[in-house]
Amino acid sequence: MDLVLVGLSHKTAPVEIRERVAFPEEHLQVALRRLQTEAELSEGMIVSTCNRVEILAHGQNIRSKIVQSIKAFLYSYHALRPPFLEDYLYSHLHQDAISHFFRVASSLDSMVIGEPQILSQVKQSYTSACRAGSVGKHLNNLIPRAFFVAKKVRTETRIGQSAVSIGSVSIELARKILGDLNNKSIILIGAGKISSLAAKNLADEGIQEFYVTNRNPERSKKIAVEFSGQVVPFEDLQTYLLHVDIAVVSTSSNFFILKKTDIEKIIKKRKYKPLFIIDISVPRNVDPSINELESVFVYDIDDLQSVITANLQQRHQEAKIAEEIVIEEVSNYRKQMSTKSAGALASNLRSRIEEICLEDLRARRSQLTDTEYAQTEKLLKKAAHKIAHPLVVHLKNPDENPTRRLRTMDMFKKIFKLDKEL
Repeated sequence: MDLVLVGLSHKTAPVEIRERVAFPEEHLQVALRRLQTEAELSEGMIVSTCNRVEILAHGQNIRSKIVQSIKAFLYSYHALRPPFLEDYLYSHLHQDAISHFFRVASSLDSMVIGEPQILSQVKQSYTSACRAGSVGKHLNNLIPRAFFVAKKVRTETRIGQSAVSIGSVSIELARKILGDLNNKSIILIGAGKISSLAAKNLADEGIQEFYVTNRNPERSKKIAVEFSGQVVPFEDLQTYLLHVDIAVVSTSSNFFILKKTDIEKIIKKRKYKPLFIIDISVPRNVDPSINELESVFVYDIDDLQSVITANLQQRHQEAKIAEEIVIEEVSNYRKQMSTKSAGALASNLRSRIEEICLEDLRARRSQLTDTEYAQTEKLLKKAAHKIAHPLVVHLKNPDENPTRRLRTMDMFKKIFKLDKEL
């Protein structure tokens, strides 16, 4: 099987290069048909995301020529001239291509290890390739197996369970402090991009009441509409802090908006009902000494980043376990495919040896009676099967190394002139 993967990613190419070779979803099926024609491939799939563009292909040509034909397609399709991409592209052949593809699907090659988006993106790429008619028996064996490996990694490791973004960390901390977030309330103070995203993530967890306050009323209205929230006058902020559960703060102010003395009065009136405050402002808008108050929990941007760093370290530890799973599954897949190919070759091998043994007999058919021909044919077929038997047993040995098996298969194909693709 001449399997090849050619591509570039965030590890090898900056964004300005990646965007030059990206394939928009709406153009993907046309691109796949061109890929098959121009690169003379029997099968092909394109994975195009913000962090990578990769072409997984199978062809009848020798592997080095398949790689060159895929590169030529990339240059032609995107109207680029060699050697513009040469410093950024990588290529993997056969076993290395299988291993790389399994790692990509399992998010071990992602910018953020363990992120779940890449698997759904690969699945969408597979769907597009199927619709374009560029997937055959080889990729139809490999790609679903990659999905199986990705699921196994998720099931047997904790690679995706620790939060590694401001929004997901905010949710993680909110749950630890407040428990179930259903029916909780939140107020967004300010209109920073990161704070708005963090607030949106929290709101998606079941927050029932969403308030927005800003010194700019128009900006508040825009955000409130986006989150189906309610605009609150900035001067009424402390009133609303009496009953909300979460406050996300991010303004351009150079002084503390929430002061210890004010929050001390508020928490007493709340009868010490827990208040979770996220301060994403730089400089900080929340007095850090507020953390000294009972039932008030303040996390600034550095606190959140510390949690993210610790969680990333945990993911990298889990990734070591995941890598072992991938290595094992690559080996299992190769054994399965080589055994399957050996079975098909064994059948052809028996037929070919029988054909060789009967060749002279058939040439002398007119010289023999029907009885003589039938008896001789039976003896020669029996001899052919005896000759083929040890070859087939060796070929189908379940303990044979897949690489050695493939070499044996290639040797048998050449010796017995079995040129039909298996």
